[in-house]
Amino acid sequence: MSDNASLSKAQQAVAQSTAIAVQDAADNLRNLSTITSTAIGVALAQLLATGEPKYVTVIQEAQKALVKATENFADVGEKSAKILKDFS
Repeated sequence: MSDNASLSKAQQAVAQSTAIAVQDAADNLRNLSTITSTAIGVALAQLLATGEPKYVTVIQEAQKALVKATENFADVGEKSAKILKDFS
């Protein structure tokens, strides 16, 4: 196999691996979004029903978890793009 063909196959493998990493991060973000939205909804309902301030903390923590998941998605995307660029 020629060096160009080997390099091309390696580039395809790296591209596929980084695409899978980005897709996994997107799945993680989607799943955490569902979980945090549900937690916020339940906590908000409890807050409105009881007035207990502990539910505000639950809402805040769920929002923080979603922010972290969003940051993780962006980080994976940026690093994947850098890997692809540097590999070329």
